[in-house]
Amino acid sequence: MNAIQRFVNKLINNRVQVMKEGTVKFFNTTKGFGFINPEDSNEDIFVHASGLIDEIRENDRVEFETERGKKGINAINVRVID
Repeated sequence: MNAIQRFVNKLINNRVQVMKEGTVKFFNTTKGFGFINPEDSNEDIFVHASGLIDEIRENDRVEFETERGKKGINAINVRVID
């Protein structure tokens, strides 16, 4: 396996392409991070401001993708849903 194949495999393994839905449990706009309570799990998912498409607030319903970060699962491409 060459370096490019290893790089692509690493990207694929770190990213989960399934859209999830959940509720914003907490988000600190000053510090730029918070947590989402996903519908399909009791474990909160970390969200950083860099992963937002829309601005979010506590109790917003959102959809998002996830990726594996250095410290666990992170929400990315987070957008508010009605």
